[in-house]
Amino acid sequence: MRKASALIAVAALLGVALTGCSAADTSASDCQSPVSAGAASALIDVTGDFGKAPTVDFPTPLKTQKTQRSVVIPGTGPDLVEGQMVKVDLSVYNGSTGKSIEQTGYDGTSQPSLVLSDATITGLRDGLLCAQQGSRVAVAVSPDDGFGPQGGQEALGVAKDDSLIFVIDVVKAYLPRANGADQPEISGLPAVVLGAKGEPGITIPAGAAPNTLKIGLLKKGTGATVKEGDTVTVQYTGVVWDTKLVFDSSWERGTPAQFVAADGSKTQGGVIPGFAEALIGQKVGSQVIAVIPPDQGYGEKASEKIPANSTLVFVVDILGVN
Repeated sequence: MRKASALIAVAALLGVALTGCSAADTSASDCQSPVSAGAASALIDVTGDFGKAPTVDFPTPLKTQKTQRSVVIPGTGPDLVEGQMVKVDLSVYNGSTGKSIEQTGYDGTSQPSLVLSDATITGLRDGLLCAQQGSRVAVAVSPDDGFGPQGGQEALGVAKDDSLIFVIDVVKAYLPRANGADQPEISGLPAVVLGAKGEPGITIPAGAAPNTLKIGLLKKGTGATVKEGDTVTVQYTGVVWDTKLVFDSSWERGTPAQFVAADGSKTQGGVIPGFAEALIGQKVGSQVIAVIPPDQGYGEKASEKIPANSTLVFVVDILGVN
């Protein structure tokens, strides 16, 4: 049953032609999942095609003290890792009562995007780590890895000792970091050194900031091309040229961001003009550096850590387009 209000609540709390039954996770990958198949996840019987609403059956009460995952339909491609964003269809049940808590539409219009981070329900995150795009997984989530530490969720009919049952289709996996080919160093632009997870360190050169928009390609991806108006998933860090201070970073927050690749003064959800221009025409997997003068940025407006008339430097990993 689909309830728009409940879907919004669950999405916020999550945080937000094959037919078969659940089987053990037999992936040959080197990825070490924090959870594995077990007696509880084996009791979740799932039938139906990937991308369509599944038929889910399990005995009640189904309780587990340890989160378990069984792979119903295996996926392909790279394993999902910590901090990665995915788009999913999912069906959620109370393990004690068997009642449906929520189900997405399985119609391509109501697929929530989740980030596999500490902000997501622990059992949901752990159940998805090391899965792949195209996977359908059944996850029996222990109370401690679900809503138990919060004392349950009365509005959703979940008590603190209830296990949760998730059946999840991984519809789309965004890149965890730019994976394009390294490009030659660009003279006159800030230097960029990457950390272990791909986070950029930006060194501003001595001298005055450029007075025109400068865009350089650090890594050249081979994915889809960003078009004006596309919703783009990115990781980025922004630095003020004069102060050399980071004023914003999705890397530091641990969560990729999604923007519309368009001038925000003309398009809802858009960004400053120089940032939009740096995105449009680039390919997924690319890493871009942009030096944005005030007239392509925030102009005479000061904004928290950004003084008025600031030249801004962004390093952006383009992870996917919707």
